[in-house]
Amino acid sequence: MKAVGFSASLPADHPEALVDLDLPEPAAPAGHDILVRVKAVSVNPVDTKVRRNVPPAEGHRILGFDAAGVVEAVGPEVTLFRPGDEVFYAGDINRPGTNAELHLVDERIVGPKPRTLSFAEAAALPLTAITAWELLFDRLRVPRDREQAILVVGGAGGVGSILIQLARALTKLEVIATASRPETVEWVTKLGAHAIIDHSRPMQPQLAALGHPTVPWIASLTHTAEHFPQLAEIVAPQGAIGIIEANHEFDARLLKNKAATLAWEMMFARPDFQTEDMVEQHRLLAEVARLIDEGVLRTTLAETLSPIDAATLRAAHARVESASTIGKIVVEGFGP
Repeated sequence: MKAVGFSASLPADHPEALVDLDLPEPAAPAGHDILVRVKAVSVNPVDTKVRRNVPPAEGHRILGFDAAGVVEAVGPEVTLFRPGDEVFYAGDINRPGTNAELHLVDERIVGPKPRTLSFAEAAALPLTAITAWELLFDRLRVPRDREQAILVVGGAGGVGSILIQLARALTKLEVIATASRPETVEWVTKLGAHAIIDHSRPMQPQLAALGHPTVPWIASLTHTAEHFPQLAEIVAPQGAIGIIEANHEFDARLLKNKAATLAWEMMFARPDFQTEDMVEQHRLLAEVARLIDEGVLRTTLAETLSPIDAATLRAAHARVESASTIGKIVVEGFGP
């Protein structure tokens, strides 16, 4: 089968940063695994971070987490899917990735593909949807019936793009997003943010002007270390800040006097540790698919590239590393 992998940590523009591979097909699925024929993948920051920082000890590693495709075969313990089903999912960081024609994945972290979306439109969603859902409801424990405010720092990125929509659709919160460029302001406005502030300027005065000198919940999705002193001022006493980054150190002691919570989200935690509740990722993806098909949520796809090969994925990695993308970049279709 065709696949794309890497063997050394190299810059995205290096011709061997990602290479085309011809590999044996995976073994027949066992246990809860399903075998998926991959139709489209998206590129996330985690793909680029693994490529840059975690070279395989030997041979090649296949990258890729988000995928949409069709079930080819199922393991003996599978109950959620059958061959021919269209699915979307974000995979497991400790298993071979989705940048391959055929991919094994545990059914409990897979959702039914939204019927109204193409494979490319669906592939944009799983990793960021799981991250946003878990951050809102499992980590920050945002109530669905409170008419308060949440600040989303980095609203135009992949996670922010779906988190804004989830907060609007499933809670009564006032959603305040940050954006610093005209095109990102336009993007988060279309996604439903009630108000927008500029994270390149001091944020607290801008929030105060909106009537929110503090907010009970903050989802910090980008440049957390840089913004953290401001966020510690902005979060309300006994409030919570949810984060997804681990790039740089910051001083969490700034939250002590407010008895504020610092909540980490890592969407790979459930499959990585095989938690008893890992099927919750299947359930939330099924709910996201339902909301998509009902027109409540929309895909966060911003650009589609083709085909799925090393050259195209190197270009996509470079775009993601530029930190200037809006929404998600998807790569679809293996060439002949």
